[in-house]
Amino acid sequence: MEIISNSMFPTFFSIFSVIYIIGYFGIFRNWSQKIRPEASSCLISLFHGSPAVILAISALRSQPVWGFAAPNSSAENGVLEFSIAYFTMDLIHYLIFTPQDYLFIAHHVATLFVFITCRCVTLHGAFSVMVLLVFAEITSFCQNIWTLAGLRKDDSELARRVYWVLSPPFYALYTVMRVVAGPLFFAMMSASLMKREARDVMPIWISISWIVVVGTAIMVSWLWIWNNWMEYFRARKVSKEKKEG
Repeated sequence: MEIISNSMFPTFFSIFSVIYIIGYFGIFRNWSQKIRPEASSCLISLFHGSPAVILAISALRSQPVWGFAAPNSSAENGVLEFSIAYFTMDLIHYLIFTPQDYLFIAHHVATLFVFITCRCVTLHGAFSVMVLLVFAEITSFCQNIWTLAGLRKDDSELARRVYWVLSPPFYALYTVMRVVAGPLFFAMMSASLMKREARDVMPIWISISWIVVVGTAIMVSWLWIWNNWMEYFRARKVSKEKKEG
């Protein structure tokens, strides 16, 4: 009951809801109906990603005890509620506009499971969630600008240029975070969550669930970035052949 009464979730959720509405009915009102929802989703992601990185790093720096099974600090709980609000709003977006997008819906549900159990059930383990949040969201700004440009690249020369210029550095940063740093930290997290000190404060089923969710997300990220790199090099090859022809 104390968690609910002290929660900032309603405030954060209201903020993301208002931002989404402003994007849908204001900023992107002249965009086609087909891409307005996704553009509005990108807008709330812009207001979540980079702030979440800053807040998570700040929470980690203020945490007196670092450890995979350490108790959550009030700052870490605030970051969790901030992210829970964002993912809830974005999940609603997918359920309304693209209910057939099972992969993203499953991703958001799984992510919410980790955040909510960390905040409301275990009250421990936020250290690992904060670090993973930094790895995941540090690419957010680039990814959202890249996505917005991609939505308009077929009808805007500027958007097309931004999309192709931004693709290599965005893909490179994403690769470093999701293919190198993320898996290394995941291995350390998994080993620590299976140790006795973690089992003393976290139910084993939650630890295993976190490992499965994060491990699956990493593998999906590998496939996603691999496919995007392949598409990028195919497009470069075709462009080069056209110039030579």
